[in-house]
Amino acid sequence: MLYEKSCGAVVFRKYHGNTELLLIKHTMGGHWAFPKGHVEGAETEIETALREIKEETGIDVDLDPSFREVVSYSPKRDVMKDVIYFLGKAKNFDYVPQKEEVAQIKWVEINLAHSLLSYDNDKQLVTKAKPFIRDFY
Repeated sequence: MLYEKSCGAVVFRKYHGNTELLLIKHTMGGHWAFPKGHVEGAETEIETALREIKEETGIDVDLDPSFREVVSYSPKRDVMKDVIYFLGKAKNFDYVPQKEEVAQIKWVEINLAHSLLSYDNDKQLVTKAKPFIRDFY
């Protein structure tokens, strides 16, 4: 059994009084999710999440390490994958999709995110993140 590890974040912003989440549509598979990617070398989880968010979206974030959720699944036969998600407050709002991996990016009002996200694991992340986002302000 192979093991993979990725890190990313539920990225949010306050915009005109609303809380919005940054969602990306992956080129491969066409699913909507949060920015994330594989750990490289001796990177920490936080370093990986910050790098991947920047690479995939062009957004810089302040990460909250007190919100750390692990999503485990098997992306293919004989492979087990853990994805570590943090909470990230966007420092800038203008995104630039990474051409190779990201087909589309959207800021979505937090209560509408469930309708766009492709996977139940990601929908559960939103539910878990809501009280932490409220505490952020």
